[in-house]
Amino acid sequence: MKKLFAVLCLGSLISLLAPVASAQEQQLRIGTLAPKNSLYHRQLMGLGEAWRKAQGGGRYLVYPDGSQGGETDMVRRMRIGQLQGALMSVVGLREIEPSIAALQAMPLMFRSWEEVDYVREKMRPAMEKKFLDQGFVVLAWGDAGWVRFFSKKPARHPDDYKSMKFFAWGGESEQQEIMKRLGYTPVPLETADILPAIQTGMIDAVPSTPYFALATQIYNTAGNMLDLNWAPIVGALIVTKKSWDAMSPATQQAVREAGAKAGAEIRAQARKEVDEAVAAMQKRGLTVNTPDAAQMQAWNALAERLYPQIRGRLVPAATFDEVVGHLKDFRAGKR
Repeated sequence: MKKLFAVLCLGSLISLLAPVASAQEQQLRIGTLAPKNSLYHRQLMGLGEAWRKAQGGGRYLVYPDGSQGGETDMVRRMRIGQLQGALMSVVGLREIEPSIAALQAMPLMFRSWEEVDYVREKMRPAMEKKFLDQGFVVLAWGDAGWVRFFSKKPARHPDDYKSMKFFAWGGESEQQEIMKRLGYTPVPLETADILPAIQTGMIDAVPSTPYFALATQIYNTAGNMLDLNWAPIVGALIVTKKSWDAMSPATQQAVREAGAKAGAEIRAQARKEVDEAVAAMQKRGLTVNTPDAAQMQAWNALAERLYPQIRGRLVPAATFDEVVGHLKDFRAGKR
């Protein structure tokens, strides 16, 4: 009788735990710095619908606004299972695969989105394989516009920024050291700290895309924007291989298709929204400062000084050279 009672209790316990385990298996939690209700957030929600439909249910959660911490934090959360995926820029992606930095950490290297697309597509298969080897599946590639410099005071020449305190990503110590060697003052912070930091005077300048500056209201305090495409912000939506392998083949196919569609939509709309964001901020008082020919020459000279410090440090030397080679081919018409 005691044995029968024990078996019944064990059976009851298993039946109680089974729904919990099942729910955990059907859970997909995605983190991002993107603002709630932004283009990026909407695309992530759309992908979630495709996942749920193919999966036959499940719990899909998106954590926008950096609520899961900075991008370095999100990578850590994915590795320990607190998140199953993230939409991140190169800042976070390089924590997984350093060579991805080549698409974002080479200032003034890319002259157009066509060049960015060409190089990314050339490097994409090998890059996705590298992420897979590290335990992550790339579902979509996107971008968020060009980095522009927003500052409290007008600035057009590189030297104009040497008296300012610059926002710098907290986890990018090497980049901070490079800035210091060139005479600039980086202040390491996380994204959520940018607005209060510039409002209180902790920083005076922020490298940001126009869309992000508009969405976060940075421009209200940093009311000057340098009209210079310093570097593209490139990103990707990734999920852990563990969560990917838990999906059925049909779900994987549906998510792949939804991811490709979301990536294309993000790229197209984000590029369109750059000009729209600048125009909207100008109507509300933003001043756009355009470098003249001599000032532009100074910026190009600064980039040339940066490349030897970036190559082999921020960007693996072989990957740096690969990007340069692809750009030469593109500009020579060898496509």
